[in-house]
Amino acid sequence: MTEFQNIKLEKKNQIAYITIDRPKVLNALNMATMQEIKQAFADAKQDVDVRVVILTGAGEKAFVAGADIGELSQHTPVSAKEYTHQGQAILDAIENLGKPVIACINGFALGGGCELAMACTLRLASENAKLGQPEVKLGLIPGYGGTQRLPRLVGKGVAMQLVLTGEMISAQEAHRIGLVNEVVPAGELIARAEAIAAKIIANAPLAIQYAIEAVNHGLDLTLADGLFLEATLFGVCCSTEDKNEGTKAFLEKRPAQFKGK
Repeated sequence: MTEFQNIKLEKKNQIAYITIDRPKVLNALNMATMQEIKQAFADAKQDVDVRVVILTGAGEKAFVAGADIGELSQHTPVSAKEYTHQGQAILDAIENLGKPVIACINGFALGGGCELAMACTLRLASENAKLGQPEVKLGLIPGYGGTQRLPRLVGKGVAMQLVLTGEMISAQEAHRIGLVNEVVPAGELIARAEAIAAKIIANAPLAIQYAIEAVNHGLDLTLADGLFLEATLFGVCCSTEDKNEGTKAFLEKRPAQFKGK
């Protein structure tokens, strides 16, 4: 397994656990860390035994408190554009991994940290979590998808308020506006993610993959085109061994044994 300097990657029970491990700087994202995140997710994607990824931050204070400001301050317009494109591509790969990614937001998720969480399939937040896009306070705008994913999750008006004020919101407010799926006590965060993961793992792997594709790509289409995509992927599901096994197991009143084929 690849040795990482800024993150940890562990696997058990068909779950890959990716932990951003820079607690002294509140798990801030520099490009070296982003490249390791890219490698870890590529590993999880290729590993057929991994069905779900759980992403979190080390320590008790932060998921990811934002970008590495020291690194960010050195960018020229040209290097900043490339830096942003690289980060966006990594987050796109997470969003379209083909396997569910559960963000366990265990503290501050600000700037790039909030954007990283939004690229995940589901978001769980501890009661002490704080989320926000404070880039305007630095004379910047969100650059890792915040101006695009946030309005898709919470609506244009609420997203505008968060982006333009740069204010932090509580986990409870993030749940109210639909930015996070659930708020749970800090000590139960990973266990709750594992419980959700177990329910996902019990289902057909290809169906999970195609459902993610239908939702993610359908959001960028008209309703008619989205329905066409859904029907096409539904048809693809009907060509799989898992569909035959799932329907047969239902009729025989037994648990299905899916193989991802």
